[in-house]
Amino acid sequence: MRIMGLDVGDKTIGVAVSDLMGWTAQGVATIRRSRLAADLEHLRELVKTYEVERIVCGLPRNMNGTYGPRAEGIRKFGSLVEKKLNIPVDYWDERLTTVAAQKTLIAGDLSRAKRKQVVDKLAAVLILQNYMDAKAHLAAKEQSKETSE
Repeated sequence: MRIMGLDVGDKTIGVAVSDLMGWTAQGVATIRRSRLAADLEHLRELVKTYEVERIVCGLPRNMNGTYGPRAEGIRKFGSLVEKKLNIPVDYWDERLTTVAAQKTLIAGDLSRAKRKQVVDKLAAVLILQNYMDAKAHLAAKEQSKETSE
């Protein structure tokens, strides 16, 4: 099952997709936002191309764990995606993913212009990879629990 990760911003949407086994995330696109209908159509095309069965939206949280106005906007966007694309949407804590993406790109010695082109896509990769790693960890924990009983 392929999963799509989204880093939804005001100007762009970073998009990542998992491999078929759900082990690794790869960045596939940065959508330049225009109209909501156009954004949804871009996502629809990517969902179809990659045969995605679930979407994970990065959900911005404050450092103290509370949700702010941006989180509400992401939830509304996710609800629209779920409704219009008929695909389940989960949310994942995206705290510091853009910061981590920036640091990774700086360490890779990318110019500011090139970083700007790929930072949202890399943030989507981090969101999706963290989501998949957590799900795998929970599954392993459950399996271990079942075998020990």
